[in-house]
Amino acid sequence: MIARLVVFVIISAFSTVLATDVKKCSGDKPFPLSVNVTGCETPPCDILKGSTVEMFIHFVSHRDVSELTTKVKAYTFGISVPYELPEETSNVCRNLMYGAYCPLYPTEDVTYLFLFPVGSYPEISVKIEIYLVDQDDEIATCFICDIKVKKGNSKLELSYE
Repeated sequence: MIARLVVFVIISAFSTVLATDVKKCSGDKPFPLSVNVTGCETPPCDILKGSTVEMFIHFVSHRDVSELTTKVKAYTFGISVPYELPEETSNVCRNLMYGAYCPLYPTEDVTYLFLFPVGSYPEISVKIEIYLVDQDDEIATCFICDIKVKKGNSKLELSYE
């Protein structure tokens, strides 16, 4: 029991040190304990087109949860657009870390590895709202992160066949 507590404290301290400065969603939506967007402490986070961005979302479940799904909305030029995710990415329960699994119980804190796929979108600044919804469509956690989509490294690959 003490060893488990020590591991939890170390993980919590480590995730707080690497946390990205994200914003709260509007209303009274639950805010994560921390979010770490790999390679970004202070938004806007530079995101390369065609890449996959790692986000570690550390949050507390406030109720019994049997299913969790990631939803994303993108805001730019005054409009909101839902951002469709593949099922293997949006399924939170399959992507929980450190041996955690669903169902989650109230007050359980977990870390979710969200692999955010960035398509070939225009090179613009976007505000993204990421929220996790449970089996009853209740929001388990929500945050906003500003990103800047940039052109990726395009390398010309030559093939000598």
